[in-house]
Amino acid sequence: MFDSGILFPSLINGLTTGAVYALIALGLTLIYGVLHIINFAHGAALMVALYAVYLLKERFGIDPYLALPLVVPGMFVLGYALQRLIINRASHGKDENILLVTLGLSIVMENAALLFFKSDTRTIETAYTLTTVAIGPAMIALPKLVAFAGALLVSGLLLWIVGKTDLGRAIRAVAKEKHGAKLMGIDVDHVYAMSFGIGLACLGAAACFLLPAYYVNPQVGGGFVLVAFTVVVLGGMGSFVGALLGGLLIGVVESLGGLYLGESLGQIGIFAIFIAVLLFRPQGLFGAKA
Repeated sequence: MFDSGILFPSLINGLTTGAVYALIALGLTLIYGVLHIINFAHGAALMVALYAVYLLKERFGIDPYLALPLVVPGMFVLGYALQRLIINRASHGKDENILLVTLGLSIVMENAALLFFKSDTRTIETAYTLTTVAIGPAMIALPKLVAFAGALLVSGLLLWIVGKTDLGRAIRAVAKEKHGAKLMGIDVDHVYAMSFGIGLACLGAAACFLLPAYYVNPQVGGGFVLVAFTVVVLGGMGSFVGALLGGLLIGVVESLGGLYLGESLGQIGIFAIFIAVLLFRPQGLFGAKA
């Protein structure tokens, strides 16, 4: 067994990583909760956001955190346009078509990244990349602490939008019964596009928090979106609170798994939880039975 001097830093590290997982999963949950489809382009969209942050830093010297006001609205516009101009038109009202369209978009985005950036892994350097902060016996990287706080802040903002605003009420109405919402005068197609845009905006925020301590290449989104799917299933499909708490839990499980089993096997615990949830509580921890 490991003593507290090792377990505590691992726990803190897991929470900081889990907050970013939660933010990515919240975008996926929002899209599923409203459109009732799994967005296979979610990982590729995260990759696009990471490259946007990378280019802003390398070409214009804009710090990743200062890029938030640029990348988040940019990803929102991208998501809104993709849903309104491509996904909605190509789906013809069929969910199976939406799945194929998002899968196709994922392939297009990843191959476009390969064309323009090759397969090289790229990183950025900032003045604080290697800075650490002491929290009790743990020395935690400053970018991870900023990512933790920022991810929780953005997650809280999203929960407030969905729960307290007119847009949020429209989103919940469409998610519950789109035909009834349409009869009440709600523009369902607009709400679909707004939801998709907000989901991708969450990825823009996650990219800004990730890149000071992470890397980007054309395949980087795949690993994150697999974990995000696990978080969504664990928390309950369509549950925002479940996605937030599930992300934190998965981050801790991954960190402790890496501590006990080694870094290369750290994610075994994540997929063990995924299988267990599907077997014993398929609606998730916070999901309702169908």
